[in-house]
Amino acid sequence: MMTHVEQDFAERIRQKGYRYTPQRQLILDALCGMGGHATVDDVYERVQARAPTVNLTTVYRTMNFLEELNLVFSADIQGQRVYEIARPTPHHHLVCRRCGQITTIADHHLDELVARLAQEHDFEAEINHLAIPGLCGDCREKTAE
Repeated sequence: MMTHVEQDFAERIRQKGYRYTPQRQLILDALCGMGGHATVDDVYERVQARAPTVNLTTVYRTMNFLEELNLVFSADIQGQRVYEIARPTPHHHLVCRRCGQITTIADHHLDELVARLAQEHDFEAEINHLAIPGLCGDCREKTAE
């Protein structure tokens, strides 16, 4: 689980010329406390327990703001947009579309793809947090039976 001490969100937000508001702190506290892969509704529910005056629109806007600053990454997993604190090292997920199993994989698995995109298409891919749908081994076996 990521903490404010490890990331120092207040300083990172201020360095980019923005204010570190109480609402932003509450939303980051909630997301850090959840350990990752939280929907906006999950974060909103947790924020509401501490500050009922913070509305859902504020949570949506703040999550988008934090994502623009690369403090938070999002991915579509099983039809839901989920968010997590950006780790220092990018990682990705293999998501079984049948059973929902999520396997985290290291960034180096996509190095060849990023290099090929640069070489063949003159395109610098920014792949920070990717969810790749498919079938896990167990579900593939069940399908084959």
